[in-house]
Amino acid sequence: MKVVAIGGGTGLSTLLRGLKEIKEFEDISAIVTVADSGGSTGRLRKLYNVPAPGDIRNCIVALSESEDIIRELFQYRFRGGELEGHAFGNLFLVALTNITGSFMQAINIASHILRTRGEIIPATLENIQLCAHFSDGKVVCGEEEITEYGKRHGVRIQRVWVEPEEAKAPMDAVAKIESADVLVFGPGSLYTSIIPNLLIKDIKEAVLRSPALRVFVVNAMTQPGETDGFSAYDHIRTFMDITGIDRVHMAILNTKMPSDQTLRRYLEQKQEPVLPDVARIAKEGIEVYAEDLIGEKEDFVRHDPHRLASLIIEICKRHGVIS
Repeated sequence: MKVVAIGGGTGLSTLLRGLKEIKEFEDISAIVTVADSGGSTGRLRKLYNVPAPGDIRNCIVALSESEDIIRELFQYRFRGGELEGHAFGNLFLVALTNITGSFMQAINIASHILRTRGEIIPATLENIQLCAHFSDGKVVCGEEEITEYGKRHGVRIQRVWVEPEEAKAPMDAVAKIESADVLVFGPGSLYTSIIPNLLIKDIKEAVLRSPALRVFVVNAMTQPGETDGFSAYDHIRTFMDITGIDRVHMAILNTKMPSDQTLRRYLEQKQEPVLPDVARIAKEGIEVYAEDLIGEKEDFVRHDPHRLASLIIEICKRHGVIS
């Protein structure tokens, strides 16, 4: 069975860690946003005029079947000096891009070294910039800057787009989407990790042409500066309205509450559990799967990779995608 996961950030890499353990997923592909502008990624983009390598690196590691030390090496961050904060994997991808002249080839070589079970494809090979129009009339460009502006001013994002707007997707990305059995959107930052992929016209049109089941994984917690006060329905409706994707077939919602200690810490950061308004989503003709999906670790509220992947395979079996 062919599954394509579309997104970015920690949400996509979490999903991929679970998918690679499911034997029925014989062909796994990740379409990854390259609009990130923060941290090590942002600095390297400015210096070398390359697509954002950070989310690509995390996905390579998530799908890796190499030894632990190799995975740790790719995620290692330098401390002190001019390399402060840079992840080794980011530097590796940029160096390979400069050597080969191709960001795609750099990804393929790195994937081979880490023995990934699946293919990682950037949404575009162009050095795009994400821009947003806020409810106060302000236009902000840069993924990190968008989130920070929303946090500081408490205003809503009304529209997002990428520059250049005519950015093209790799042919492999289009082909994978068109031949997929299931497309999974999320989890991840709605405006800055999931939606940017569908702002690439080729990606959006391939999704609309694809006969695959479309599954949207709703975040477990709201995100300050992006989805403050959003319910599960708000996530899905916003995704469809901004991207122009006319239909989502299934929605996956978390119903488990974090521990009191963890919840208090998130509330202090102005994050709250996403309300699973199941009936409202179902009225849109979307099949809803609401289950306890977050992990047991107390540090962060994140989807458990294995629970999430197991639910996706259950959905596929229920709908005859796989016997």
